Amino acid sequence: MLRRVLSSTGRVLMCGTCMDARGLAEGDMMEGVNRSTMDELAQATLAVDKVLVF
Repeated sequence: MLRRVLSSTGRVLMCGTCMDARGLAEGDMMEGVNRSTMDELAQATLAVDKVLVF
């Protein structure tokens, strides 16, 4: 599912706090996914028409 989002105009952001809590590093993310902050996630959510969370 993420590949389909990334291959179109979608962005995939991962919460840095959530990543830290789970011991995930940037090297663990697939290409095209970006580590984000809660502020950036909130701004992106307000700016878009659709948000997918899973």
